[in-house]
Amino acid sequence: MRRKEKRLIYLALLILGLFIGESLLTHSSVEAFWGFNNQEQGKDKKNLEQKEKTVVLSKEKAVQRVVKKVGSAVVSIVTTDVIERNQRSFFPLPKERKGLGSGFIFDQKGYIITNNHVIEDADQIKVLLSDGRKLKAKLVGRDPRNDLAVIKVEADDLPVALLGDSDKLVPGQMAIAIGSPFDVEFRNTVTTGVVSALNRSIRLNNNAGVLKGLIQTDASINPGNSGGPLLNSQGEVIGINTAIINQAQGIGFSIPINTAKEISKDLIKYGKVKRPWLGIYGIELTKELVDYYDLPVEQGVIIARVILDSPAEEVGLSSNDIIVEANHEKIKGMDDLSRIIKKVGIGNKLELLVMKGDSGELKPLRITLEEFVSKNK
Repeated sequence: MRRKEKRLIYLALLILGLFIGESLLTHSSVEAFWGFNNQEQGKDKKNLEQKEKTVVLSKEKAVQRVVKKVGSAVVSIVTTDVIERNQRSFFPLPKERKGLGSGFIFDQKGYIITNNHVIEDADQIKVLLSDGRKLKAKLVGRDPRNDLAVIKVEADDLPVALLGDSDKLVPGQMAIAIGSPFDVEFRNTVTTGVVSALNRSIRLNNNAGVLKGLIQTDASINPGNSGGPLLNSQGEVIGINTAIINQAQGIGFSIPINTAKEISKDLIKYGKVKRPWLGIYGIELTKELVDYYDLPVEQGVIIARVILDSPAEEVGLSSNDIIVEANHEKIKGMDDLSRIIKKVGIGNKLELLVMKGDSGELKPLRITLEEFVSKNK
């Protein structure tokens, strides 16, 4: 009898347990614990959607804030140059050719920065402000090597763009471009994107040289945008829009604002950029060259040619010499050497450690850097 009673008790407990378990599984608190609560799921989804809306809204507000802050300092630049029309006449009639670009005011004295190719060969430069004013501008100075130029207008109450620090840029951060694509009717057009990459190099048209250290962006840049600002989300100018790749979409380039800061100072002060020079043509010493010639140095700049009447010639540098160090800093190529030369400056001493090509001897040299004077004026 006791066995039967025990079995009945176990059976009763089992049924009771199953009943309680089913009740718990259908209870809302249990559903919430296991993630089955539709009401809670609805709240999470709503919160997520609200967060997404907030992020989008903050980006929109950032762009709107930048445009409001900087837009009035962005100008359209209309240039005119006079060319002679080819006619069978003793007195050929002049013909005007117009150009369009962008720029921005960076000083209340009326200084405007733009690209050199925007104002190059212009007989007349006019600036259109966002408030409708049309002003004549004069050329202060230009630097074809870096495709930069400074012009100046005479006016009161000029809005000024704040300059940022392009050395702090990182790929992926927001980039905003403002300019006048195609026509003055489209002036103050705003496009957005990101900083796609840094330290890019492109070759200028007509073999005019190579622009180095550029900012790459996917913010749309079109003809007429040249010279306009590239901005960060704080409304600071981080670059000057200068070029695109015609065969691609979303690949544009800007000159870093830190480069423009240094150049504009010289252009305003001297009307040109003063550059120190050494007077050599050099190439990077590669591992292949080191192995082939069994050289005792692993890196440096091998001199291909020394320019006549240059500081390099004066101290006895010659072809096949290898510059290993500059100012006690090891160098890998011409970029390193150029950076140090620029830092030393005109009239100052540059210390070099050179391996002479004829003897293999390591020799220290001190050279006084001079100002580079272009023969093509």
